[in-house]
Amino acid sequence: MAGTVPALPRAGERVAVVGCGTSWFIAQAYAALRETSGQGLTDAFPASEFPAGRHYDRVLALTRSGTTTEVLELLARLRGRVHTVAVTADPRTPVMRSADDVVVLDFADEQSVVQTRFATTQLILLRAHLGEDTAAAVVDGERALAEPLSRDLVTAEQFTFLGRGWTRGLAQEAALKMREAAGAWTEAYPAMEYRHGPISIAAPGRVVWMFGAPPAGLAEQVAATGATLVTTGLDPLADLVRVQRLAVAVARHRGLNPDQPRNLTRSVILPDGLP
Repeated sequence: MAGTVPALPRAGERVAVVGCGTSWFIAQAYAALRETSGQGLTDAFPASEFPAGRHYDRVLALTRSGTTTEVLELLARLRGRVHTVAVTADPRTPVMRSADDVVVLDFADEQSVVQTRFATTQLILLRAHLGEDTAAAVVDGERALAEPLSRDLVTAEQFTFLGRGWTRGLAQEAALKMREAAGAWTEAYPAMEYRHGPISIAAPGRVVWMFGAPPAGLAEQVAATGATLVTTGLDPLADLVRVQRLAVAVARHRGLNPDQPRNLTRSVILPDGLP
């Protein structure tokens, strides 16, 4: 689809990407990729925290459900002021009327409250639109679906996810998946910040998961704590698929339903709008 969706940001534009929950973390990953590829200044915000006084050429809203209150209200405020584009999974929802343009990925929709397939689908589309050759990532994704998960990971007490550059957003999303699906104790940090305090909780029976190559010296320092360091040669987006599978496995090990987490709904719809 990458060559057939002209509504997506163009090279040179000043762009903001917004979303809530998973969509915000995918927005962070895309913003870092777009800016470092030289295609223009790109910021990522939670929809509720969009800076009203800042100018952008285009605002890209990521929303699987198409019904999230914060996203819809932001699009309404921006109408006529800046060109808005939404990426959604459901063409029967209000976002179709709220954004100037809409990219529909209905083939990637899912019934689970916890977002997995739509998140990876929209990011691979956005990466391809930036001009990346995503063929290797797709192959790695197939590997990530097939390779067995270690029992030690499934029974671990705690998980910390680390990333650098665009994978910082993936680390945040990985931690969210473990919290949502499995109710697990998880944290996420930029990899170079991990040694500035967070490493103090590393211990035997706990996991440190690095998206991409770890910074120099990190593997040795984690090993000294007795914690398990997880690194792979997979594309980081495929590595996120492994975490999604792990979240399901941990949930089942704990007797939980990974598709119906406690206290969560598929979309956050505030009855009276934003305060």
